[in-house]
Amino acid sequence: MTVTHPDGVHHLAISTADVKSQIEFFTQVLGAELVALYWMHGVDAWHAFVELNDTCSIAFVEAKANKEIVPIPGVTHSGTPADPSAPGTMQHVAFNTGTHDDLLRMRDRIRSAGVTVFGPINHGMCHSIYFAGPEGLTLECATSPAPIPADNWIDPEVVELAGISADDLARYRNPPADPAVEPGSVAQPPLDPTKPAMGYPDEIMAIMATMSDDDIAAGMNYPDPPVPNP
Repeated sequence: MTVTHPDGVHHLAISTADVKSQIEFFTQVLGAELVALYWMHGVDAWHAFVELNDTCSIAFVEAKANKEIVPIPGVTHSGTPADPSAPGTMQHVAFNTGTHDDLLRMRDRIRSAGVTVFGPINHGMCHSIYFAGPEGLTLECATSPAPIPADNWIDPEVVELAGISADDLARYRNPPADPAVEPGSVAQPPLDPTKPAMGYPDEIMAIMATMSDDDIAAGMNYPDPPVPNP
């Protein structure tokens, strides 16, 4: 079966001013394995990958300038699973565990490392435990007994408050299929100020948006690992 949407999170990248402390926590407290630590490609920063499974990692990016940015709860991060933070920042991240017993074992592991954990809390669609990571990270582990049933978990009151019409809701619950074209054949669209764009300077973005995919790849490909096979 052809997958026409993202089928998981390959990696979630988090800025850090102390990559060692994050690696220490995620390997020694949570039990995930460090699988990559290298100079971020084309950038004056370190990139670390801590593996959750073969295709999913938590990544950390340490740039020198990160140390000069002061974390502010409610601006750079939420501080708790319920508090606000600036739009576009990570409010919290939840890691999956396979079963309820796995969730309890995860809680035991975290508590054994001296870290406070709350839960499990029954949210109906999942059971969750909550704890903190270095540098104000708000973290969760969760398990769901079954896929989320949309008929039960899309609240009509919240739909209305969010300004979502009946037509909108129908579209959101039935996303459009992929374009019926040869894979990889759709050209780059013109820059549109109403669409999301990365934060490169306008003049750089204008140049990059007119470059061919091959030219972009030629300038940005870094396929070789820092430690080659013997």
